[in-house]
Amino acid sequence: MGYENLEGLIEVIRRLRAPDGCKWDREQTHATLRPNMLEEAYEAVDAIDDNDMTHLREELGDVLLQVVLHSQIAAEEGEFTIEDVAKGIKDKLIHRHPHVFGHTKVNSTDEILDNWDKLKAEEKPHRKSAMDGISKAQSALMSAQKISKRAVKQGFEWPDEKSLYECIFSEFDEFKDACKNNDKDHMEDEFGDILFAVVNLARWNKIDAEQALLRANKKFEKRFRKMEELAQKPLCEYTFEEFDALWKQAKKSLHN
Repeated sequence: MGYENLEGLIEVIRRLRAPDGCKWDREQTHATLRPNMLEEAYEAVDAIDDNDMTHLREELGDVLLQVVLHSQIAAEEGEFTIEDVAKGIKDKLIHRHPHVFGHTKVNSTDEILDNWDKLKAEEKPHRKSAMDGISKAQSALMSAQKISKRAVKQGFEWPDEKSLYECIFSEFDEFKDACKNNDKDHMEDEFGDILFAVVNLARWNKIDAEQALLRANKKFEKRFRKMEELAQKPLCEYTFEEFDALWKQAKKSLHN
């Protein structure tokens, strides 16, 4: 298998960052490229969700561009190279798959994941808390899922789903109490507790809360666009009852 195009990409980035290269590329730093990394990753996820392989190939190229760019900047600063990046992830994968590259025997996916966590902990002895290492840049919903899963692995779990529902209902009651006093800080705290409790309900039922909310967003947007198509007058002129009827009509026409 040849890697001419990959090597060519690396060389193109070197050329763009050279003294006589592109002014824009030369001005970029890890910090200025941060939004691009997030945007390209999300666009790749969109392509996966749409099952659009042509789009996915293009977006993975854009993600790869970010990896090569950051590696080139780091190389210029004497920090690391793209080869160091590749070696690091290659070594990590070999170390965390002893059932493939070693002699460890496993009987299930759960055992593979347990081994992964144990090996990861051995690699990072500086992490003392189960909460160490959770990304501060990811969405709050994704962080909530990870925090919840980390806590459960330490045994901090509801005894049954009924008690989890009771917790969610109690959080709603506490939010209502905060609303009565019109205490915005308290209201925000209690609303956050509602969201965190609901994330736990998703985890309990093996549902990815982030993915569920993305689906809900897309569903709402699709129905709202259909409402706009069906509307006989500007939506801002609709009463609540008219909105409700139009929503049901849009839902029925979309069969969901």
